[in-house]
Amino acid sequence: MTRWRAQRGFGAIAAILVLVLLAGLAAAVIRLSTTQQIGSAQELNAARAAQAARAGIEWGLYQAFRGSWTACSGNSQTLDLSGDLGMRVTVTCLSSQFNEGESAPGVAQAVRVYTLDAVACNGAAACPDASRATGPTYVERRMQIHAGD
Repeated sequence: MTRWRAQRGFGAIAAILVLVLLAGLAAAVIRLSTTQQIGSAQELNAARAAQAARAGIEWGLYQAFRGSWTACSGNSQTLDLSGDLGMRVTVTCLSSQFNEGESAPGVAQAVRVYTLDAVACNGAAACPDASRATGPTYVERRMQIHAGD
């Protein structure tokens, strides 16, 4: 009678295959988690930039209507909100005067129209920051408004 020898090593190959598959799955989960966290951080920075741009517009309207912005003739100012939001906002103001109807017969009514442009970014100096614009963490938002007094 012939004796058959038991085969050895098949269980070890199966165990190594399962370990390799589990390691690949773990790597995919870690990569997905990291990507999701980066995306979440970028969305948060984008929301901060949008709020900073809105704050820049409101600040610019206040300055323009208060009359403290010298003729509002295309000059710009940079607001440093890096302490609160990590953003800087460059606000530019233009104004022009139009005659709209008459306030009394024969007397033209002058109306001043302001155009405010606010660019918020997480740049180092001013917005837009061309030196960081291609970086993966750079965020920039622009808001523009036309208002009259």
